[in-house]
Amino acid sequence: MPTSIKFGTDGWRAIIAEEFTFDNVRICAQSVAEYMIATGTEKRGMVIGYDTRFASEYFASAAAEVTAANGIHTYLCRKASPTPVISYAVKDLDAAGGIIITASHNPGRYNGFKFKQQGGSSASTDVIAKLERIISRIQASGVVERIAIEHALDRGVVEEFDPDVRYFRQIEELVDLELIRSSGLKVIIDAMYGAGGGYFHSLLNGGNIRLTELHGERNPAFPGIRPEPIAPNLVQLSRRIRRNKADVGLATDGDADRIGIIDNKGVYLTTLQVFAMLSLYLLEVCGKRGPIVKTITSSSMIDRLGEAYNVPVYETPVGFKYVAPKMVEVDALMGGEESGGYAYRGHILERDGILSGLLFLEFMIKMRKSPSQLVEFLYDIVGPHYYHRIDVEFPASERQTIMDRVNDINPSQINNVDILRIETSDGYRYILSDGSWLLIRFSGTEPILRIYAESDSPDRVNDLLSEGRNFTGV
Repeated sequence: MPTSIKFGTDGWRAIIAEEFTFDNVRICAQSVAEYMIATGTEKRGMVIGYDTRFASEYFASAAAEVTAANGIHTYLCRKASPTPVISYAVKDLDAAGGIIITASHNPGRYNGFKFKQQGGSSASTDVIAKLERIISRIQASGVVERIAIEHALDRGVVEEFDPDVRYFRQIEELVDLELIRSSGLKVIIDAMYGAGGGYFHSLLNGGNIRLTELHGERNPAFPGIRPEPIAPNLVQLSRRIRRNKADVGLATDGDADRIGIIDNKGVYLTTLQVFAMLSLYLLEVCGKRGPIVKTITSSSMIDRLGEAYNVPVYETPVGFKYVAPKMVEVDALMGGEESGGYAYRGHILERDGILSGLLFLEFMIKMRKSPSQLVEFLYDIVGPHYYHRIDVEFPASERQTIMDRVNDINPSQINNVDILRIETSDGYRYILSDGSWLLIRFSGTEPILRIYAESDSPDRVNDLLSEGRNFTGV
């Protein structure tokens, strides 16, 4: 029976050697090639890149064998590279799209297949639906074009290239690298064994900034960690910051499109705080204006900033396949989501953990404040906001049962606070009369139930999360 290849929140992911096989990667690549030919964009070429996971370079070569056999000029990255670096190459080369072999923050036994549209943004829901229909047809016919990678390289239809040069040139236009290099900051970086290893060093080389990098080498097993930059996975980084009295810690996920930040006290800053602080930097310090796009799991602090600086705030379902089109529609200044991924006007309509980390350093330097002081600065404007998320694994077979259980619950209050409305565009979100909210939704890529809450005190957040878990029965 053919593997059911479905693109979740951002691409297709599966366990290596079970469903994630060379045959299935080639089927996905064939679907992309046929989509490009059908839309008449194949002459613009294709970019293919990969991360540091097990055999990612070989899966990328397998995809290139297929696109080349379909007559599409293919730019193949010659080394593991972050997703935003590859996405920028798609934009800079004016290619029709990009394939990235990565499973982002998933555990090491996973790999994945992402497709980026022209301009480097995540594929829209419409494009994903078309790719999935083509995949089903290819699985039924068994027809996949293929040429040996050595022959494709010899003929010039596949061209190896280094995407860093183009990306570094772009970053120099967006960030004052010399300011950061000469800041004297002590920064500890956790690359989490991912594709972002070495990038901050390369961009900030020289000057008197002091950089230390953890887990910068390639290790596809991701020993002892899951490459997602959230608090439980950054304990070592937090300890190193306290021990070395560092100014800040920056962590990137497996493909470096997300950022996690540890403050000068070794405290993890939530992704909602970081999103709000980066928005505040652009609005207050840089004096920029424009709409901000956030997903439903993002903080109401963004709404408060929108009111304070008279800029509109738009909300989408979770995933940059929703955020990017909205950013285009409203010419947004910034877009972001709770996962720690943020995008910026004038760059790519895609998350960039490296650029986000650099902008945060700029914020610290220009304000002459530590990260913990920047949180206080933010709260002076929007008021205190606290947030937490819990992830609960469940057997995949129980998904519908859990969904039915939550759907059958129709409470009017949570912890004696009235529910103003219940939103179901992406999960179940309960908006309360005191400004708090609780959200229950399923991961788009794994059998994981995520429960989110935001309120004005940590205790209140914990109470909401407990009630959310009671709703689900898991």
